[in-house]
Amino acid sequence: MLLLGLDLGSSAVKASVLDGVTGNCLASAFYPKDEMKIVAQQPGWAEQDPETWWKNIKAAISDCNTQLGERKKDIGAIGISYQMHGLVIVDKSFNILRPSIIWCDSRAVDYGEKAFKSLGEEYCLSHMLNSPGNFTASKLAWVKEYEPDTYRRIHKIMLPGDYIALKLTGEAVTTWTGLSEGILWDFAENRVSSELLDHYGFSPDLLPHVMPSFSIQGRVTPGAAREMDLPEGILVSYRAGDQPNNALSLNVFNPGEVAATAGTSGVIYGVTDMKKYDPLSRVNTFLHVNHSPYEPRLGVLLCINGTGILNSWLRRNAGGNVQYTVMNDMAGKVAIGSDGLSVLPFGNGAERMLGNKNIGARILGLNFNIHSNSHLFRAAQEGIVFSFRYGFDIMKSTGIEPAVIRAGASNMFRSSVFREALSCVTGTEIHLYNTDGSVGAARGAGIGCGYYMSAEEAFTGLKSTGVTVPDREKTGKYEEAYHKWLEYLKEVI
Repeated sequence: MLLLGLDLGSSAVKASVLDGVTGNCLASAFYPKDEMKIVAQQPGWAEQDPETWWKNIKAAISDCNTQLGERKKDIGAIGISYQMHGLVIVDKSFNILRPSIIWCDSRAVDYGEKAFKSLGEEYCLSHMLNSPGNFTASKLAWVKEYEPDTYRRIHKIMLPGDYIALKLTGEAVTTWTGLSEGILWDFAENRVSSELLDHYGFSPDLLPHVMPSFSIQGRVTPGAAREMDLPEGILVSYRAGDQPNNALSLNVFNPGEVAATAGTSGVIYGVTDMKKYDPLSRVNTFLHVNHSPYEPRLGVLLCINGTGILNSWLRRNAGGNVQYTVMNDMAGKVAIGSDGLSVLPFGNGAERMLGNKNIGARILGLNFNIHSNSHLFRAAQEGIVFSFRYGFDIMKSTGIEPAVIRAGASNMFRSSVFREALSCVTGTEIHLYNTDGSVGAARGAGIGCGYYMSAEEAFTGLKSTGVTVPDREKTGKYEEAYHKWLEYLKEVI
């Protein structure tokens, strides 16, 4: 059997097809070749058209079909990974009622903060409601107040991955992990939070049918099969938000294991079986893909909105659209600390770990006689790494204190400057693997449909591509640069 994985990001959509027996990737493609547009009609807003997602998914699958040839008929299951926390709303005919309010949109922060105070801070924290500020439930509250006509027409609310599954199967379904990422899940009671629904005045009927992440959630309809040029009836058997799925793609299932990404946003995601929380709610807890009431598996997530998007902005606006490899080489020629230049990378909406503040990005310590683009590129990478370190220290209070961080060999982890700085400043080894979100989603599909009898079997093809260990001779210099950066941050927040 072949397994198709779809990874819906905010920059692009990627599709990969795995050989279920060997675990080898037979085909992969992404669309668009630039980046998907994020529409910001007002500062702090971020929207995308779900139909654009579907269009790009079909284009990526078409490319994979070309690579596979006749073997495309052997695809037996589909897994979906998707950008978390977004809001998609549809009417009874499953028509989209408005553009999706995506993960980095911060218009609803005040709604979440009011809910946090109204329900009680201790109540929200102890029930892992994560101070429901920038998440799906609060975004729906914004629609309810500012677009009441649209709100009255809503039949179901969905996460981005739920919508893609709907296009594939014709069925409105979500997952337990999805409810937790929308801040709709009560961890203490192990159920949908009726208290949060009541606070916002939401009917539970707005929620789709709920199923486990690993389960047969529907089959590809004849209409979707024609659009994708694939056989009808293919199982859709796995679904998860991008960060739980990234952890799955790296075989991170058990307490103490940690995964990281550095795409548009940067994330450290650690698995635990303990219900511990940060008193300031600067990190968030979600149900992991293999969670059960009998064997709890919770994912503690640190998110930094401004990561790869900063590198992308610099490439377009300061780098003359040179390749990222060129930017990395230029950064590598500058000394640790970037000769006093610092960058705060927080230019992509309200930052959770900064208490939902939207402080914007900052370039600090700039000297016209010393600094060049090379310094700027290095300072940006160091600023992102230092943001990881800042959040890493917060995560330790929840029991997440790893010696190893696992990551896919992609995005900013391709940069030796980034890897070295992250390893030195956190004191961890960085282990890279030949995987990404779409490959992980394909493996998840194999587990969900029962093709794989165990996780061990599913990860036969997962291979290490490199290890970065802390360079003790450089650690002191990175610490010095980090504390200078931290001084700048404290002045702003």
